[in-house]
Amino acid sequence: MIEQIMVAGSGVMGRGIAYVAAAGGFHVVLADVKEEALESAKQEINGIFQKALIREIMTEDQAADAKARLAYSASLEEAAKHADLIIEAVPEKKEIKQAVFEIFDANAPSHCLFATNTSTMSPTEIGSFTKRPENVIAMHFFNPVHKMPLIEIIRGLETSDETAEAIKSAAKKMKKETVMINEFPGFVTSRISALVGNEAFYMLQEGVGSAEEIDKAIRLGLNYPMGPFELGDLVGLDTRLNNLNYLHATLGEKYRPAPLLVQYVKAGRLGRKSGKGVYDYTDK
Repeated sequence: MIEQIMVAGSGVMGRGIAYVAAAGGFHVVLADVKEEALESAKQEINGIFQKALIREIMTEDQAADAKARLAYSASLEEAAKHADLIIEAVPEKKEIKQAVFEIFDANAPSHCLFATNTSTMSPTEIGSFTKRPENVIAMHFFNPVHKMPLIEIIRGLETSDETAEAIKSAAKKMKKETVMINEFPGFVTSRISALVGNEAFYMLQEGVGSAEEIDKAIRLGLNYPMGPFELGDLVGLDTRLNNLNYLHATLGEKYRPAPLLVQYVKAGRLGRKSGKGVYDYTDK
């Protein structure tokens, strides 16, 4: 039974996952090697709790109980020792994921399940970084985690039925809907989202319209909750480019990144986290 969850990585996704897990009734440790990142995550999570109170999504007692179930740690090794489930939310780079999964494997209890929050990478390959690939699966959360209702669950080649069912139950306790997907590069949602976001950059590059007009057209014409540039700035244009590079390498030419997107990333225009992406956030 999953009672204690460790979330590894306190960036945008990790802090969101920690919030929904604690709100869902799990005991959670949010772990990151950077103390300043943990402090930033704590402030943002407290802000999400405050908004939930204002909107009457939860009561004062429910918020207090959830906060009491949430702890923070600057040691991945220590946090892993008591986990029933570890959800990894580190950058989408193979060498980083391999390093943290080797730490999990060396320190977590034998029954612990490992989930990678990835939008493109192979849970089969990530499972090979451990001695227990049957315990490894992908949980693709969506940003912002506390608002988006879906978790895309992706089984690796060695993932056991027991692991898949336990993860599905954990997601339900977090009040999320799930889809169980067979592993293939980009899964379902990332393949579509990457195409839309990349095509938007090609249109911007070609002068089809301004970023604002393209975003508005997609929001109102296709009923997307956010335009592709708004979403790209939120998740990070470097993250979007990393995903496209991976999909281009595995699925071919239709995923070749737009030159303008590459140019933005080289310029350090990464989105909200850098203060400027497609849009400027320096005064916000």
